Amino acid sequence: MTTKIKPHEYALLDEIAQDSLVTQANLSKRLGIAVGSVNWYIKRLIVRGWIKVSHLDRTRLQYDLTPEGMKIFTQRAMSYARDSLQVYSVLREKAKTLAIDLKQTGVQRVYLNGDDQMMDILRLTCLEAGLEISDLPEGCVLEADGRGYRVLNLK
Repeated sequence: MTTKIKPHEYALLDEIAQDSLVTQANLSKRLGIAVGSVNWYIKRLIVRGWIKVSHLDRTRLQYDLTPEGMKIFTQRAMSYARDSLQVYSVLREKAKTLAIDLKQTGVQRVYLNGDDQMMDILRLTCLEAGLEISDLPEGCVLEADGRGYRVLNLK
């Protein structure tokens, strides 16, 4: 069973895993949250047993992930990877279906409106299906709609 972890908690564990000597001020800047919030989250992580704090000197602290903290961090990373692969698979199938449908209707060239990861999946799929990618938005224009792909223009 995966333990629930909030995004800021995971981000803190990630930063601490990368740099155990990071300051709360630096954590605040890196994560875009107030220093007071960083302090509150760190205390929460200590209580949960996910990190431990050592005093290096009067003003300097070192944060280390405990074995339990490392376990939680790893579980969260694995869950994220699993979810990402599932999203990729769904988008890839939608892109394949669209490419096949377009080929069956005689479309040979498409213009891809957008430049993000979803469109990268569609670009790869179109090329594999033998569709030419146009540099101009004429004919068949495709774009991502957040959950899949849509045809904007089909002449």
